[in-house]
Amino acid sequence: MDRLNGLARRVPAWVVYGLGLVPLAWLVAGAVQNSLGVDPVKAIEHRLGELGLQFLLASLAVTPLRRLELNLLRFRRALGLLAFLYIALHLLAWVWLDMGLRWSEVVADLWKRPYVILGMLGFLALLPLALTSSNAAIRWLGAAGWRRLHRLAYVALIAGILHLVLLSKVWDTDVLAYAGLAILLLAARLLPRSVPRSRAAA
Repeated sequence: MDRLNGLARRVPAWVVYGLGLVPLAWLVAGAVQNSLGVDPVKAIEHRLGELGLQFLLASLAVTPLRRLELNLLRFRRALGLLAFLYIALHLLAWVWLDMGLRWSEVVADLWKRPYVILGMLGFLALLPLALTSSNAAIRWLGAAGWRRLHRLAYVALIAGILHLVLLSKVWDTDVLAYAGLAILLLAARLLPRSVPRSRAAA
């Protein structure tokens, strides 16, 4: 584990941003080459949403991994911002490419489709987190206030998983994997941070 931590300390955060944007470049290339299948709009929507969920899960895995002595804390901001980027692009793809900016239909979908409401809730939960991701925001909110606000990431995770489940309608391997990871991360959030030495020695 020390070797992994040493390697992580030598990797600058911009590498995570760069690697995190590779799937977006690949998706754009696929759209330009018309290689995304018979329904490219749905393919773009699905992939952007999936990437957003993956990066959100990765960002929330940082704290449990620290308890296992793998310290990736310096990458958590990058992972969280990438999650927000992909989820925002997922929303944009739905509003623009799928719905064609027909706002009356957008509003109608918000009322009649629960998975759309959940997806919007997840995005709105992440929005203040993206806006307060800077060091200046941490100083302004205070460390304790910043940590309380960023618990909204778990609200976004629950909303995102429910959005996926309702949209998929089938518990396939991907849905089960994402739901299982989310449950593990939520369970880890409820575990005590440390075990008192006296109890550990007993």
